[in-house]
Amino acid sequence: MRLFVALDLPWHLRAQLSALAEGLEGVRWVSPENYHITLRFIGEMPGHKAEEIDLALAGLKARGFSLELSGVGTMEKSGRVTALWAGVARNPSLDLLRGKIDTALQRAGVPAERRRFLPHVTLARLDDRAAELRLAGWVQAHNLFRSVPVPVEHFTLFSSLLGKDQPVYTPEVEYALA
Repeated sequence: MRLFVALDLPWHLRAQLSALAEGLEGVRWVSPENYHITLRFIGEMPGHKAEEIDLALAGLKARGFSLELSGVGTMEKSGRVTALWAGVARNPSLDLLRGKIDTALQRAGVPAERRRFLPHVTLARLDDRAAELRLAGWVQAHNLFRSVPVPVEHFTLFSSLLGKDQPVYTPEVEYALA
């Protein structure tokens, strides 16, 4: 199973995000059903390991909180823009939850995350290098985007199946926050 831990988003926020998904040719817009905030990518795991991960996450204790999305930006890899995203406003409670998840996963035998945590919602992926030239205008036009605060009352372990057009994300287990 290919696994990741994320915050699922309420439909009113998905609708607000999907309103941003226009006015830029040469990008593959992410379907609103796939909007989420990844807290920790785990990767391919055998079934028995997935059970250990579930047990580790089920034992995690954390409080609920609110978060808001703020601004848009681009993700680069090897000097090339690969994605457009909506950012998450700085949130110490989110950072604390992310740290607890990482610790729980390490206890379950999942190697520590090496990448810096940049909470975001991926809005589009770029394959077309020509689209990069049009990004600055899109980012400038949407940079003041801000959502209303949304309550975070749980986090979710998802499995993902890579598809031809878009991956299919399946919520496997929800973990309530106190």
